Amino acid sequence: MDKRGEDWLPIAQGYFQESVAPLADEIDREPAALQTALTGLANLGLMGLRIPERWGGRGANEVAFFNFQELAARASGALAFLQTQHQSAAAMLVKSENTDLKKAYLPRITQGEVFLGIGFSHLRRTGDPLVKAIPVTGGYELIGQVPWVTGWGFFQEFIVAAVLPDRQVIFGLVPLAAKMDAIAFTSPMVLAAMTSTNTVTATLKSWFLPSEKVVFIQSADWIQENDRQNLLRPTAFPLGCAGAGLDLIKSTAVNKPLTFILAALAALEQELNQCRTAILAAQQHPQTSLTLKLELRAWAIELAARCAHTAIAVASGAANYAHHPAQRVYREALAFTVTGQNTVVMEATLARLIRSGVGQAQTN
Repeated sequence: MDKRGEDWLPIAQGYFQESVAPLADEIDREPAALQTALTGLANLGLMGLRIPERWGGRGANEVAFFNFQELAARASGALAFLQTQHQSAAAMLVKSENTDLKKAYLPRITQGEVFLGIGFSHLRRTGDPLVKAIPVTGGYELIGQVPWVTGWGFFQEFIVAAVLPDRQVIFGLVPLAAKMDAIAFTSPMVLAAMTSTNTVTATLKSWFLPSEKVVFIQSADWIQENDRQNLLRPTAFPLGCAGAGLDLIKSTAVNKPLTFILAALAALEQELNQCRTAILAAQQHPQTSLTLKLELRAWAIELAARCAHTAIAVASGAANYAHHPAQRVYREALAFTVTGQNTVVMEATLARLIRSGVGQAQTN
């Protein structure tokens, strides 16, 4: 199949609806099923969406990529979360000035030969850096612990972030599947959601990062600026999760065509469309205020939780089964609540969550 045609988004939608969504519960639990789903994306040429066409990628614009991410999350939270690690790593390589590194990796990424992860969320933590980089002859010595690295067994390498003595941050490629004295990984964590993505902790024990494996060096405030610039990009995931909740409500309504269920479905569908429209409009306007972006992100997060909760409510007692699909979507809403979270996002989320209850309680 042509990997560079302009019809890739409908292809992705068809794949998600036909090959992923029906197996979402298995994909959530079983790494082998998740691997099959990931390989399917690669075979369709959908794992290098943010790589320019000159490197063999799709060169997707922000709106198209956002739509893709929402479709992915609506079909399977586990697949959406895993593939976005790789797409983020690929996008970082695109921005690198290390031409040799780009030549070595980008064409192979677009051909589905190489899969990469990321490990830089620890930069959001305050205090002493968890991972430090010491300049040495020919490269850097990395020391510390990377708390969250997703993709053990799926990705060959990941881009790690380490803080230099001058507080700048260096990003470089290190192995993810290797067993070496200078780098060690825990067993995959048992998480409430998306356990199949195999998230581990990496410990770097004087790992030598050669200069040729350096992606780039950024300023000390890189993560804060990156979060500000991309504040609305993660909303694709809770929007997709909200859509997954609505899909379950629709399915339940077939056997329970109760008026109030249909009314709830219609109201939530309308709100989801309104939220999506507002977010896409805000993304198109560079002058959108930080306050509004935070409000929109909090809205998407809350909406995902409400749609998932509604799916549980309409499923009645059956939703209490561990493997009921509403349970999975509810857990995904949990995961997407904290994905890429920093303190300002947390504050906005809490403000949204307590808003409806303030002054509403009445006593007789």
